[in-house]
Amino acid sequence: MSDDVQPALLEHLANRYANLKRSLVRVLGSDDLAGDALHDTYLRLQRQENHGPILSPSAYLLRMAVNIAVDIQRRQNRNLSTDDVEALMELSDPAPGPAQVVEDRAELEALSRIMARLPERRRQILLLVRWEGLPQKEVAERLGVSIRTVENELKRAHDFCAQMSSRQK
Repeated sequence: MSDDVQPALLEHLANRYANLKRSLVRVLGSDDLAGDALHDTYLRLQRQENHGPILSPSAYLLRMAVNIAVDIQRRQNRNLSTDDVEALMELSDPAPGPAQVVEDRAELEALSRIMARLPERRRQILLLVRWEGLPQKEVAERLGVSIRTVENELKRAHDFCAQMSSRQK
């Protein structure tokens, strides 16, 4: 095998760069991609080990550049576009931050102190309906009171909690 095949291909690429690029642009549909592919072809030829004789250097270089362009497109398709990255960066973390956690805990402690001041049955009704999500009818049956009593106690508990919360602010 001749040692001048590789330099001959590099020289052929350099001398016919404009023609090769035009042909690639027609095949690939992108001037930038054609330029990148030819550049990578040149770099690959410099690293490539010697090979057998090449009958059609232009066809060989075009095929090599097209294959490189396909590889480039595959890599680009695996990567996110700039717009996609920016959109992801704009997404906020749904988890509360440390300041929000502290504020929420303080509000919960304040509500617990307020609820501790409620009469036992009223507090129990409020917890069963609002915390455990039980229907008022079931709460009435469980506590042995009427639905009307549950409704009244629930309203009084809400009013008391709202009134006490507004005083603390």
